[in-house]
Amino acid sequence: MEQIAQSLPVSRPAVSQHLRVLADANLVVARREGRCRIYRVQPDGLRGPRAELEQFWSQALLNFKRIAEEEQ
Repeated sequence: MEQIAQSLPVSRPAVSQHLRVLADANLVVARREGRCRIYRVQPDGLRGPRAELEQFWSQALLNFKRIAEEEQ
């Protein structure tokens, strides 16, 4: 977390809180190495949000196409 916090304009406690939220949402997993926690993205946790975004954009594009075709 320290390496992450160094490159961000927020405090270490804020970074820790955000990482905890991501972990609770199953978007990242952490493992301990001594006093450090190593975080990595949890690909399975991203499947749900990705599917929702894909559905949203697919619907948005279909709506855009329908409107464009109606105007012709």
